[in-house]
Amino acid sequence: MENFPDRANQENFEIETPVIAPGQTIGVLGGGQLGRMLALAAQTLGYRVHVFDPAGPCPAGAIANKEVNASYDDTAALVAFARECAVITYEFENIPATPLAALAPIVPLHPRAEVLHTTQNRQREKAWLKANGFPHVRYAEALDGDIAPAVAEVGLPCVVKTADFGYDGKGQKKLSDARDVEQAAAIFRGRRCVVERWVEFACEVSVIVARSTTGETKAFPVAENIHTRHILDFSIVTARIEPTVARAAESLAVAIAEKLGVVGLLAVEMFVATNGEVLVNELAPRPHNSGHWSIDGCETSQFEQHVRAVCGLPLGGVAVREPTVMVNILGDAWKWRDGRVDGDPNWAAILAAPRAKLHLYGKAEPRIGRKMGHFTVRADDVATALARATELKEKL
Repeated sequence: MENFPDRANQENFEIETPVIAPGQTIGVLGGGQLGRMLALAAQTLGYRVHVFDPAGPCPAGAIANKEVNASYDDTAALVAFARECAVITYEFENIPATPLAALAPIVPLHPRAEVLHTTQNRQREKAWLKANGFPHVRYAEALDGDIAPAVAEVGLPCVVKTADFGYDGKGQKKLSDARDVEQAAAIFRGRRCVVERWVEFACEVSVIVARSTTGETKAFPVAENIHTRHILDFSIVTARIEPTVARAAESLAVAIAEKLGVVGLLAVEMFVATNGEVLVNELAPRPHNSGHWSIDGCETSQFEQHVRAVCGLPLGGVAVREPTVMVNILGDAWKWRDGRVDGDPNWAAILAAPRAKLHLYGKAEPRIGRKMGHFTVRADDVATALARATELKEKL
């Protein structure tokens, strides 16, 4: 689908300004944990929440005022859903953008479908970053599934990523030598891909930017992210980077959000290279896993901020209350025997820690690698918070 007008490049794109007051209904496309926490924040502010998800019952639907189960391609169901909402947003970007065009005459959609169209596809996203002069990882396109020319262009080592539907390491493979290239050629044959040069980085960071319908913009403090098997493991705030690097990362994220014309949240994942250069890796126009620390560690959570932004309310403060570390809880934390769950994690270890908070997502069953919840640990300094979080994870 390439028929969206080129408004994603217009940073001064006209923003709708009517305030959507508490008591009205916010529609959320997607019913996972991000939708669940977004719904909780919205209801705390006095909004009603309707959730649209293809499969039910879903985690967000369990606490929403209404859950609708239909395909994202079901335009009639989407239109009926929209007519009951004052504004619609989404909790993840793997939603077909084309059907969302039918919502524009009915209800504000934030972020806009054009933003979703750009950021849900790695090739379009990389091309947009390049066209607008934002620093990014060197890449080449392999749009016909033949990765060899792209690998030759960027060199080894490199990473092959599918253009569509990739997250948590899915749809990507690191290539180090000719044998890897041969294997990847078979794996990715016939799939649109991008091939990125491998970056020797000091750390990975992210900045979440909120931009309101009024144009007000605020960036959350930089989070330092540690991944295990391509899935976010720890988010550390404040990030252990030089203040000049942190300011550069925040400024870069704000500039991207403004250029895209985002209303809502934009998470900008970045590499900090060993020379201190900040390079954009990926964009996500929604609440983000690396922002979960904000629920307990920030003046305003990312979820409340998203509600404020899409409804035209003043944005909340983003100061860090205390140094905070967030740890993902995967299905791996359950006790397993012969491929079946044989016991729950040691929840008491977290609940007994005075400056730790447990958040579970209400998912029906654990699976290896599935995000089931997270916990946060606050302390007087980052080193102590990280040490305690690591200890609690081991006890879990």
